[in-house]
Amino acid sequence: MSPVRLRRCLVHLLTGRGAVTRVLPQAAYVRVQSAIEGSEATHSGELRFAVEAALDLPELLRGLSARERALQVFSELRVWDTEENNGVLIYVLLADKDFEIIGDRGIHGHVGAAGWEAIAQRMEQDFRAGEFERAVLHGVEEIGAVLRRHYPRRGPDLNELPDAPVIL
Repeated sequence: MSPVRLRRCLVHLLTGRGAVTRVLPQAAYVRVQSAIEGSEATHSGELRFAVEAALDLPELLRGLSARERALQVFSELRVWDTEENNGVLIYVLLADKDFEIIGDRGIHGHVGAAGWEAIAQRMEQDFRAGEFERAVLHGVEEIGAVLRRHYPRRGPDLNELPDAPVIL
């Protein structure tokens, strides 16, 4: 096993679930959920936020990346299963200090990889400054603006996916 891979395995094995509560205490969890609810009141899109402390050893040995895990979580949380294909996932993998924004094909067709990357770069500034909650809230705000532009709310709207953050 290469030194880089060994280091990654050790970091993941030593990063427990307590890491999530340090960066997302209960009050922050509630504020993120409230931000998602507020955002979804203005558009017909669906936004999910998921955070995971670390990957399991078999996933690490397979070399699973944060992007690949985000795609798995996108599927597991059924973010793809919206009527207008306008679901978006913000996924954070704490042990790797990495995150991904995954948009379903409907919204991705409007935004494209460059649009998600621009939002991610702004979020990354907050993450690097140690402002975890602010990074997530900025991401929710910016993704909400994109969803409002392409999927404005037109009357009553069914909330197709839960708004609560997911701790994996």
